[in-house]
Amino acid sequence: MAEMKNICILGSTGSIGKNSLEVIANFPNRFRVQYLSANTNTCALKEQIDRFHPKAVAVLDKLSAANLIHSLNGSIKIFSGEEGLRELVNQKDFDILINSLVGFAGLRPTIEAIKNGKTVALANKETLVVAGEIITALIEKHNAPLIPIDSEHSAILQCLMGENHDKINRLILTASGGPFLHLDKKNFKDVTVAKALKHPNWKMGNKITIDSATLMNKGLEVIEAHWLFKLPPEKIDVLIHPESIIHSMVEFVDGSVKAQMGVPDMKIPIQFALTHPERAVSNFDRIDFVKQHKLTFLKPDIKKFECLKLAYDALRIGGTAPAILNAANEIAVELFLGGKISFNRIPQLIRKALEKIPIKHSPSLDDIIDTDNATRIYIETLKKRNRKL
Repeated sequence: MAEMKNICILGSTGSIGKNSLEVIANFPNRFRVQYLSANTNTCALKEQIDRFHPKAVAVLDKLSAANLIHSLNGSIKIFSGEEGLRELVNQKDFDILINSLVGFAGLRPTIEAIKNGKTVALANKETLVVAGEIITALIEKHNAPLIPIDSEHSAILQCLMGENHDKINRLILTASGGPFLHLDKKNFKDVTVAKALKHPNWKMGNKITIDSATLMNKGLEVIEAHWLFKLPPEKIDVLIHPESIIHSMVEFVDGSVKAQMGVPDMKIPIQFALTHPERAVSNFDRIDFVKQHKLTFLKPDIKKFECLKLAYDALRIGGTAPAILNAANEIAVELFLGGKISFNRIPQLIRKALEKIPIKHSPSLDDIIDTDNATRIYIETLKKRNRKL
């Protein structure tokens, strides 16, 4: 019988967090919810507290934390703010950290968990995007396992089990193509937020859904794959696969290809991350190959989806270039979601930031943080100069 594992989930009220809790609920004798965190959604967090009875929670927004403290009247320990999140992650009595925070905010908690020797189930792709060199060095130093939750990287991890790394010819990351796969680029300027948020296959948070629409999500995953599997960018390809049945593939030197397949359901890679390297029985949906009819593959159009090209460029440049890419993208997506810029302006702002912000090679954590801040200030300056951007 497997040993009981205590779990800490950062971003428990988001899509990955909710799916993680559903997976955990299927294994009451194997996993225990020890800690949870949220940003502002304390209504959902309170429901999770009532259902899973964690030892403590953290709420990033201090006003929301104060309101939750008042409503729960001391029945549970509540940490607040960034310092509270840091304190939560530094608790000793949990085994696995599921980091599903969105954006740059996920970096520091990952570092803290690794330094404490915890297993990290990582859904926060920005951690490896902006600080891959630092994270991989820390993993080796502290012997802390890092298991990807992203369906693409989970697929590659599964394809590589039992294989020699030096026999890999290339990785093939699959992408759905998002809602605008067949939309002419000249119409991107007229894309509405509502249309951009209608992903054809996956139910995700707003930021990652917009990233999927621009293909930036796939670009970030290319950078992640570089650090996770230690391969150069020329050995990491992207293939459009609208059905989202094949989650990624590995081609080996003899020409054979392994593919990991499944219905588009994030609970599958989440469960694998928690039980790795074992597999556990689940009641998730299965592929009906007869009804599936076809699997389609297309080459990505990097002229149309410039964000994918920008991500490859940033990876090849190295240093703090991926941090600039990530920060500029986060702000650009926020501006689009807020109706401040048009959809086609997202890659334009990112390109400007990559051209303007100085790049440091072999950066320290402080260098990465400074670069992130400088990029956000630069985009804000552009916004003030031109309100329409």
